[in-house]
Amino acid sequence: MKTKFKPYLLVLITLAVISCQQHNASQSKNIDSDYNPIVANSVDRDLDDIKKDGTLRALVVYSSTSYFLYKGQAMGFEYELLNKLADHLNLELELVISNDLDSEFEVLNRGDVDLIAHGMTITNQRKWEVGFTEHLYLTKQVLVQRKPDNYQNMSWATLQKHLVHDAIELIDDTVSIRKNSAYSERILSLSNEIGGDIVVDTLDSKLTTPEIIDMVAEGKIKYTIADENLAKINASVRPILNIGVPVSLSQRIAWVTRTKSVKFREVINNWIKNEKKKTEFKVIYNKYFKNKRSFNRRTKSDYYSLKNNQISKYDEHIKTHAEKIGLDWRLLASQVYQESKFDPNAQSWAGAKGLMQVMPTTAESLGIKDISDPIESLRGGTDYLWQMYQYFDHIEDSNNRIKFALASYNCGYGHVLDAQRLAEHNGLNPNIWTGHVDQMIKALSLPKNYNKPFIKHGYVRGSEPVRYVEQIFERYNHYNQFISLE
Repeated sequence: MKTKFKPYLLVLITLAVISCQQHNASQSKNIDSDYNPIVANSVDRDLDDIKKDGTLRALVVYSSTSYFLYKGQAMGFEYELLNKLADHLNLELELVISNDLDSEFEVLNRGDVDLIAHGMTITNQRKWEVGFTEHLYLTKQVLVQRKPDNYQNMSWATLQKHLVHDAIELIDDTVSIRKNSAYSERILSLSNEIGGDIVVDTLDSKLTTPEIIDMVAEGKIKYTIADENLAKINASVRPILNIGVPVSLSQRIAWVTRTKSVKFREVINNWIKNEKKKTEFKVIYNKYFKNKRSFNRRTKSDYYSLKNNQISKYDEHIKTHAEKIGLDWRLLASQVYQESKFDPNAQSWAGAKGLMQVMPTTAESLGIKDISDPIESLRGGTDYLWQMYQYFDHIEDSNNRIKFALASYNCGYGHVLDAQRLAEHNGLNPNIWTGHVDQMIKALSLPKNYNKPFIKHGYVRGSEPVRYVEQIFERYNHYNQFISLE
């Protein structure tokens, strides 16, 4: 006996089977999606742990907009905002330089840093691994292409024939981008949208977007993709670039935290929302992404760290004098910046003058004939610093010893001696600067301390030498990041 199935019944049975399979698959997917091994295995570290450590550890990149050195000063959109955030959270800021953009999420999730602080596009794929903050700004991705060498002599119509005007023209052509970047994700989506293959040339993950844009300008690669605000500011000094073809809609750019760091992210989100309402936020954004004149001036300067290994025009003289006293020249350069910002005509309210801000009476004892002469000032100032350094020859640690010398340079050896006496009186170590003598020199601004019988030199505004030493060493750390010792 043969059994016959009516066609509609067969269809219903088939649909039922498919529906059952899809339901089971959906249940399986939901069960699987509840467990994310990347998030599950990430370090359990949130706001309370960060506060306990007292340090905001942020991963940053060297770039023309994010973090760089210009005329001896650390600058950048992310750098300025991070300083404001650290102040808001009452934390010390520790910058960690990213040298591999592909490994940043791994570095974050294992707890080496607590924040990735450079502009990253929010995508669903990335949200599976990490938690994004409130967005900092909106932008879109554009195609970066090079005009012909003689484009200035071409008619407008001829020039247009050499350029891509629509993303669809990229079918079967090659675009160079970093692997695992948001640009890489966008190219895959774009290929699907236009129904054709775009060949991807994968670039080194150590390259920043501005560096890749430069490669297009120099003819090393044909095309790349970049966020429009980055493309615009970089193209302002590279007129041979065309950035007029959009390849995405508006996208949100944000910083990145661990998914588990819920409280930390909430605090940052509230801070960003409030900051974006302020005029100062817009000023900082415009400084790095819209002020073409300033960007042009920086990138063409000899004292721009992304292009040259120089801090100031006095580097060679600073190196000579630093070598005489066995000091890292970058530390001496940081002191010179602290004193005068490399301005030989600088003068303080107290009458100190020149690169090293030497007082006239001190200049005379050091044999400085012309206090405004930068070379004389450097020579005399370095000699004076060396004198201060020699006073503390009983301190073995050179890093600790130079802090005492710098403080003495700033406020006078006698006041530092008083602070050492007060430290000993209060059970602190008179031969350790940080956490011991620095606290006592600040205490010497109070009558109950500077009036003690063993204090010889009286009142001192102690917060100034403490801040002086801290800022010199903070800047020195930036110089170490950007400038090789040679």
